[in-house]
Amino acid sequence: MKKNRHTQLKSQRGISLIGLIFSLGMLVLVAMVAMKVVPTTIEYLSIKKAIVSAKGAGSSARDIENAFNKQAEVGYITSISGKDLVIERNGDDIDVSFSYQKKIPLFGPASLLLEYEGTTAKSGIATKKPE
Repeated sequence: MKKNRHTQLKSQRGISLIGLIFSLGMLVLVAMVAMKVVPTTIEYLSIKKAIVSAKGAGSSARDIENAFNKQAEVGYITSISGKDLVIERNGDDIDVSFSYQKKIPLFGPASLLLEYEGTTAKSGIATKKPE
């Protein structure tokens, strides 16, 4: 019985030093990526709110662009401007869409490319601006 108890205690030792260093390294890597991605995600959500607000502010493409630019100044939106919006008339309604890419340098030659798009269309499908 004593031998069995000694074997149980010996097998429950915890994490090794190498395991701890590896775990902390992975945690730091995930935190670094998160610190760079979260601000772009917040900006994307601000852009989505701004196009909904701009859509209600005017009936012409120029009015919508100007309203979006005002929202962009207040909301610290730097990735796109009013001229980057795709504004289409859909019967009596107007659909406003956007699409952009954000390249985030990580370290050395490694970078992360995020593709954001959004629309006010009821279908939920964003119209991309022709290149």
